[in-house]
Formats: sequence, C-alpha cells, structure tokens
Amino acid sequence: MFKKNGDSQPQARIDCLIGAGARIEGVVRFTGGLRIDGEVKGSVEAADGASSSTLVLSESARVEGSVNVAHLVSNGTIVGPVVAVESLEMQAKARIVGDVEYAAIELHQGAVIEGRLVHRGGKSPELNDATRT
Repeated sequence: MFKKNGDSQPQARIDCLIGAGARIEGVVRFTGGLRIDGEVKGSVEAADGASSSTLVLSESARVEGSVNVAHLVSNGTIVGPVVAVESLEMQAKARIVGDVEYAAIELHQGAVIEGRLVHRGGKSPELNDATRT
C-alpha cells in the first residue's frame, strides 16, 4: 500500500485501542499504531512526528479536532483539519469535514471530503501571465 522506494510503510501493528463506547477529551499523542473505535474530542497526533505512525478509524469512530499522522486509514468521521504526511486511505464510509494535506491518497467510492485537498511534497506549478485571469 502506497510503497515507493525510500518511503516508509504504514505501521502494521496496532499498539493502542480506543474502544467503542469510549470517549476521550483532550490531546491524544501516540507512537506506532492506534485504532479508534470510539470518540475523541481533541487532536490526535503522532508523538515527535513519528514517520511510521498509523491511525486507523473504524466505521464507528469519530474525531472532533485536528489529526496529524504519517499514515491514516479511515472508515469513520473526522471534523477538523487532517495532515497525512505519507498516506491517506479513505474507505467507503469515511467522512472528513475539514482541509486535508496529504502525500498519497486513496479514496474508495462513497468516501466524502468537505474541505480543500492540498498535496504535500510536490511543488505547485507556477501560473504564467497568460493563464491568470
């Protein structure tokens, strides 16, 4: 998944679980893999910019706050800005309400993003005078 020479791969192991029915308020910082089946009201971020961090959101998961991780695999709902430094996979029931920055993206049919998509890692083409309106 999203593997190119030199790129880091998503964390295959889940080190921590926020179970269904659990509700966390505040900042959640993690290393390795985190799966959320419950709700988080606050930001979710990889500690120390961990390049191998993976966040997995199940269909029942809901995050109200910013998300900043290397790899994100979502089938749940995020209300807030998202930064997926390496890769973003949105499964069929995934929904993001907020701007998204990503390096690689995979959208399954049914996934919804209500916000701007900004590609990271590539330089935007400059507009020349002929293309400006």
